[in-house]
Amino acid sequence: MPRAVKGVLIECDPSVKAIILKYDRLQNNEYIVEDLEGDDRYLVVKESQLANLKIRLAKAWISPQTVAA
Repeated sequence: MPRAVKGVLIECDPSVKAIILKYDRLQNNEYIVEDLEGDDRYLVVKESQLANLKIRLAKAWISPQTVAA
C-alpha cells in the first residue's frame, strides 16, 4: 500500500546538496524524499528529519572533518 511522507522543499548550494546526498546514503535514506535530478539546488527532505539535518550540517561547518563521517 502506498505511503505518504511529509516533505519540505529546500534550496541549497550544489556543494551542500552533495553533502546532504552523502549523509542520506550513509543513513539508509533517512533524509531525502526526492532528489530533483535535473536541478542541482533543490531537494525534498523529510519534514521529521529537517532539524536533525540542520544540526548535522551545522556541526560540519564547525568541524569540517565530520563531513567524511
